Amino acid sequence: MSEDENSPERPKNARLTQGSISGHLVGQTLPAIIGVAALMSIGVVDSYFIGQLGAESLAAISFIFPVLTALTSIGVGVMVGINSVVARALGEGDEERAARRANFGIVFAVLLGVVMGIALFALQRPLFTLMNAPDHLLPLIEIYMQPFAFGFPLMLAIMGFNGVLRGQGEARKISFVNVSYAAANWVLDPLLITGAFGFEGFGIAGAAYASVLGYLVGTLMSAWLMRSSDIPLNLGLLRQCHLVDPAAAILKVAGPAALSNAINPIGLSILTALVALEGEAAVAGFGAAGRLQGIAIVPLLALSGSIGAIVGQNWGARSYDRARQAALYAFGFCIVWGLAIAVAMVAGGEFFADFFTEDPEVIAQFALYLRIAAWGYAGFGLLIVANGILNAVDKATFALTQSFARVALVMLPFAWLLVESWGSEAIYSAELAANVFGGLTGVALIYWVLHKRGPDSKTRD
Repeated sequence: MSEDENSPERPKNARLTQGSISGHLVGQTLPAIIGVAALMSIGVVDSYFIGQLGAESLAAISFIFPVLTALTSIGVGVMVGINSVVARALGEGDEERAARRANFGIVFAVLLGVVMGIALFALQRPLFTLMNAPDHLLPLIEIYMQPFAFGFPLMLAIMGFNGVLRGQGEARKISFVNVSYAAANWVLDPLLITGAFGFEGFGIAGAAYASVLGYLVGTLMSAWLMRSSDIPLNLGLLRQCHLVDPAAAILKVAGPAALSNAINPIGLSILTALVALEGEAAVAGFGAAGRLQGIAIVPLLALSGSIGAIVGQNWGARSYDRARQAALYAFGFCIVWGLAIAVAMVAGGEFFADFFTEDPEVIAQFALYLRIAAWGYAGFGLLIVANGILNAVDKATFALTQSFARVALVMLPFAWLLVESWGSEAIYSAELAANVFGGLTGVALIYWVLHKRGPDSKTRD
C-alpha cells in the first residue's frame, strides 16, 4: 500500500491533493503563463516607448530595471510566504487557520509596502550613485522613481492577494489580476510616455504613472475576485488570532524567500554597474536584452509560481509521493523549454534587437548577451522551480543559501575577475555560469529534501 493510500481523507478545499499531478501542473501553469506574460510584457512595452525618447532614457531605465526587479522580488517573497502557510494549512485540513493567516498576510503586505516606499523615496539618489549611474542620468532616474515609490504599497497589496489566491490553487483568478494590471499599462504607456491625441506625455515619468495606476486596477480586481474564493477577504478575522502566530509563520518563509528572490536582481544590479564601465551602449543592450529574456522564460516563471501550491497542499496532507512526482515533472519541463528557447534566442539575437533600438552598438551588445547567456535558461528554470518547492515545504532557508551561493560564489567573482580582459563578455558569461551552478544545486537540494521524508514519518509541517 502506498503512502498516499495511508493518508487521511483530503480536505474539501485542498483540491490539489486529488487528481492527476500532471493535470494540476498544466491547469495551474497555463493560466499563470498568461498572467506572467502579461506582467513581463509591461517591461517590453515600457522599453519600446521609452526607447522613442532617446538613448539616454533607455540607459536610465536600464539602471532602474534591476532595482525594480529587486523590489518586486521582495514582494514576491511575501507572496510566497502567504502562499506557503495557506496551502499547507488547507492541506492539513485547518481551514480556519488558513483564513486567519490569509487575511493577516494581506494587511502585512500593505504595511510593508508603505515602509519600503518611504525608504525608496528617501534613498534613491545614493542608491543609483552607488550603481555608477552617471550624473546626467540621475534626474531622469529620479523623476521615474519618485511616483513609483508612492505607488509601491499598491504593488505589495497585489502580492498579498495573489499569495492567498495562489495558496488555494486559484491560478485563473491570479491570471485575471495580472492581465488587468498589464492591460492598464498597455493603454496608459503610449499616452503618458510619448503622448497622443494632442497630449504631449510626461516622458520617462509617464511609465511610472502608468505602473502606479495599473497597480490600483490590479488591487481592486484582486479584492473583487477574492470575494468568490474559498477564503474571502474578512479583516475581522484578525481579531480572532494572536498576531504573532501568523506573522511568525509567514515571515519564516517570506523573509528568506524575499532575500532569495532579491539576491539575483541585486547581483544583476552589480553586473549593471560593471557593464556601465563598458559604456552606455553596453548598458542599454544589457538592459533591453534582459527585458526580452524575461518574456522568453515566462513559462519557467509561471511554473515556479504554480509548483508551490501543488507541493504545499500535498506536503501538508502528507502525500509525499505526489509532491515528489510534481517536482520531477517540473524539472523535466525546465530542461526541455530552457534549451529550446535558447536556440531561438541565439539564432534571432539581432532580429529581436531591432525592436528596441536602431543603434548598431546597442544591437551588437544585445545579440552578444543572448549568444552567451541564453544557454543558462534551463539552469535558471531548475533554480527557481527548486526554490518554489523549498519554500512550499518550509525550507526557505535552503533556497536562500543556494541563491546566495549562486550569486556570491559564482556570478560576481567570475565577472569581477574577468571583466578587465573579456569586457562585457565576462558579465554575460558570469550570468551563464551562475545559472548552470544554480540549476545543478537546486536539483540536488530537492532530491535530498523531498526524499528525507518517508511514508512512515509522523512529523507534520
